[in-house]
Amino acid sequence: MTPQRNTGAGAEAELPAYTGHYRLESCLGSGGMGVVHLARSPSGMRVAVKVVHARYAMDPEFRGRFRQEVAAARRVSGAFTAPVVDADPDGGRPWMATLYIPGPTLSEQVNRNGPMDPDQSRRLMAGLAEALRDIHRVGVVHRDLKPSNVLLADDGPKVIDFGISRPRDSELRTETGKLIGTPPFMAPEQFRTPREVGPAADMFALGSLMVHATTGRGPFDSDSPYVVAYQVVHDEPELTGVPESIAPLVRRCLAKEPDDRPTPDELMRELRSLSARYETQVFLPGQRAPETQESSAARETSGAHETSGAQEEAAAAPPADASAERAARRPGRRAALVAGVLCLAVLGGLAALEVFGDTPPPRRTAAARSAPAGPAVWETVPGSEDSGVPQCTYGAGRLLCAVPGMVLALDPADGRTVWRHDAVPGTTRSEPPVLSGGLLQPSLDRIGDLEALDPATGEPVWRQGDTPAYEGVRAVGDTLLLTRADGMVTGVDSASGETRWSRRIPGHAAPYFASFGGEEPSAFAALPSADGSATRVTAVDPATGDVRWDTELEGSLTPVGAADGHVYLVADGAVHGDAGAVVRFTPGTGDTRRVALPVPVPAAEAGVHGDTVYLMGAGGSLAAVDMAAGEQRWRLETGVSRGSAPASDGRHVYVSAPDGRLLGVDAREGTLLGQTRPRLGPAPDRVPGTLAVPVLAGDHVVAGAPDGAVFAVDAGDPAAW
Repeated sequence: MTPQRNTGAGAEAELPAYTGHYRLESCLGSGGMGVVHLARSPSGMRVAVKVVHARYAMDPEFRGRFRQEVAAARRVSGAFTAPVVDADPDGGRPWMATLYIPGPTLSEQVNRNGPMDPDQSRRLMAGLAEALRDIHRVGVVHRDLKPSNVLLADDGPKVIDFGISRPRDSELRTETGKLIGTPPFMAPEQFRTPREVGPAADMFALGSLMVHATTGRGPFDSDSPYVVAYQVVHDEPELTGVPESIAPLVRRCLAKEPDDRPTPDELMRELRSLSARYETQVFLPGQRAPETQESSAARETSGAHETSGAQEEAAAAPPADASAERAARRPGRRAALVAGVLCLAVLGGLAALEVFGDTPPPRRTAAARSAPAGPAVWETVPGSEDSGVPQCTYGAGRLLCAVPGMVLALDPADGRTVWRHDAVPGTTRSEPPVLSGGLLQPSLDRIGDLEALDPATGEPVWRQGDTPAYEGVRAVGDTLLLTRADGMVTGVDSASGETRWSRRIPGHAAPYFASFGGEEPSAFAALPSADGSATRVTAVDPATGDVRWDTELEGSLTPVGAADGHVYLVADGAVHGDAGAVVRFTPGTGDTRRVALPVPVPAAEAGVHGDTVYLMGAGGSLAAVDMAAGEQRWRLETGVSRGSAPASDGRHVYVSAPDGRLLGVDAREGTLLGQTRPRLGPAPDRVPGTLAVPVLAGDHVVAGAPDGAVFAVDAGDPAAW
C-alpha cells in the first residue's frame, strides 16, 4: 500500500517509499513527535517505523537526546518488552523501527469483556512487573503506564510507548503547567514534585492499572481530572472488587511515598510461581479492529499528555469470527517478544499410525543442495504451516518431533516421515518428546495421562489412564519424576510405567527438577532463599529418590548443565532474571568457581559443551564463558531480537532465531559464520512464543521454524548455508 497522506504533519504529507531498508506500506497514524508507518523488512517481517517530524529533525538538542534514548531502548528487551529492530537517529529524518505485534489494549479488553478474573490478573501483574524491570534497568521511567499503553498480545502483556524519546518542549515544565502522564494513573509525586519523578512512579501506575483491570474503574474515580489529582495526592485508594490474592500487593504499589512501594524485583519475587507458568492467549477472546490501529499508533507517537486531555479511548468492536480475529493485526511498537512459555493441556485419545512408502516426500527449498561432505539438505513440514515451531530431539537413530496434535519420527538422512502418532489437537508444543528407559515419552510438556511409545514404530508400549494428579514431570535417566502440588515426588519406571517410589525431598516444599543426561544422571532441585542471597541445590538419585548431595551456594542460581563431575549454574545479576555470573560446582570436592560477566546477559538461555557455558540473551547477545580459564571468552551481538538456547558440537555454536533463521557461530572466536534464510509462518507479523533448540544429528544440524518446517543443514559448514 502506498503511504497515505498524513493530515496532521503539515509539510510531511508525502513520504518516500522506503525508510532505511524498510518499505513503507501504509501510514498508521501521526502524533506530536512523528508519524508511524506499517512497513516490511527485506526478509518479509512486518515492522512499525516511526519517522520523526521535520521540525524536531532540525533541532540538534533533540537529535542528541533521540540518539541516547535509541541506544537505551536497544537494551530494553525482556520477556514483556521488545528491543528496537533498527534505527537511524543521525539520518536526515531520524527514524526507529519496532516489531508489528497484534493484540487489544488492556483498555479495550476490559471495555469489551469486563474485569479480569483473579488468575488472569495475577499473571498480568507478573508480566507488567517484569516489563517495568526491563525498562528501569536501562534508566528509563515510563511515566505514562495506563490501560491503553498495555498491549495484550497472543503470548502475554506488552508495555508500549515507554518514552524512548521526547521532544524538548514535552519535558516536565512546571511553569507551563504541562505534565507527562494521565491523572488516574499518575503517582502523587508527579503532581507534587514533577521534576523528581523516578521508577517508583511506574509502580504506583501499575497498582492503579491493576485496579482498572480487575474492577473496570480506577482507585481514584472522578469525571474531573483535577479532582482525581487531589484524590491521588490526599485520599486512600478504593480497592473494593480487587481480588484478595493481589489486593495487598496493589495496596503497597499505591503507597503515597515512593520509598514505601515495592520494586519490580520485589513484586516478581512475590509472583514468581505465577510468572514461571505464564500461559499464552490468557487475555485474548478477540483481536483489535483495524480502525483502532491508527488511533493507537497516533497515541504512541505523542510524547506528552496534557492534564486536560487525559481521557481513555473507546474500545473497538470485537471481530465477528476467528478469521476476522486473525486479520485484525495490531502495529507493533515497543512491545515484547515473549520468552518461551509452558503450554498445558490434557492428553488423551492417542492412536498410532505407521507410515510406509506412501509418505509424501519432504518439501525441498530452492536453496536445497548437496552438502560438501554429507547428505543433501532437506526440509519437511510434518504438521501444517500454521502449527507453530516443531520441537525435535535425536535418539534411537531418529529425529523425534512434536507438533500440535502429533508426535512423529523422521529419518535424519532425508527428512522422510517414518511414523506418526496422533493426539488430540492442542496448543503449541513447548518441549520435544523425550527418550527415557528406551521408550519415547511423547508429551512431558503437558499435564495428563502418561504414555510411552516404541521409538522404532510409534506403537504404544504402556499407558497410565489413572495417573495421580501432578503439577510437574521430568524424565531423568530411566525414571519419570512426578511432583504433586503438596510436594510429594513419585518416581515412575519409564520402561514399564510402574511406580518405583514416592517421597518428599528434604528442604524443598514442591521441587521441580532439572536434568542434563550423562551415565548416572541426577535430578537437580534448586531453591533460592527469599532474599536471593543463597540457593539450596539438591541432587536426587532418580532410581530411588535418595539424596546424593545437598549444598547451599551463594546467590540466586539456576542449574543449566552437568558434565565431567561438575554442575553448571547461572547466577542472577543485579536485576532478577539477568545472568550476572556462571558458577561451576564440583560435588566430589566441594569446590566452587564463579565467573562474573563483564556485562550481564538479559533473560539468558544457556547451553553447555565441555567446560564452556554459552548464554543467549534477549536483545541478541551471545556469550561464551570458559569455566576452565575462568573468563568470558567472547561475546557476540547477533542482531536477532532473541534466540533459542544454544547448542554446540565444540566447533560451532548454533542458535535459532524467531524468524526461523539458524545461526552458526565459530565456537572458538565468536564470529558469525553463516545463517539460513528466514522461514516465517503464514502470519509473518506473529512471533513464536517458544523457539526450538537446534539438534545435532550426525553430520547435520536440524532446526524447527515458525512456518512449521523441520530442516537440516550441513553442521560442518555454516558459511555455505
